[in-house]
Amino acid sequence: MGGLGAPELIIIGLVLVLLFGAKKLPDTARALGQSLRLFKKETTKLHEEDDARAAQANAQPIVVQPQPIQPAAPSVEDRLRLLEEENAKLRTTSQARAGEATVGGSSAAQTPKDQGSV
Repeated sequence: MGGLGAPELIIIGLVLVLLFGAKKLPDTARALGQSLRLFKKETTKLHEEDDARAAQANAQPIVVQPQPIQPAAPSVEDRLRLLEEENAKLRTTSQARAGEATVGGSSAAQTPKDQGSV
């Protein structure tokens, strides 16, 4: 009751010939066959790739490399100490420059216009 017998298959074949014509059926069947071969080839290729990946994953255990310890960032106290040292250096250089300017006495305080009139 649920199967297709010979008479049903003959009727389906005749309907296909009437719908598509006798000339197009061989080309259609050939294209369908090529599509099925290509589909089968690609699915077997995917299965082989999956099997290869699984075999590779089983063969090579995952080794986690320990990461080197990064030096810790300087603490707030260390950065503050470095800033104070830099500030002290800048003060000494600015004081030395100010001392050099006053060593010349009044000639250092004079403008170039005043120096020309002397």
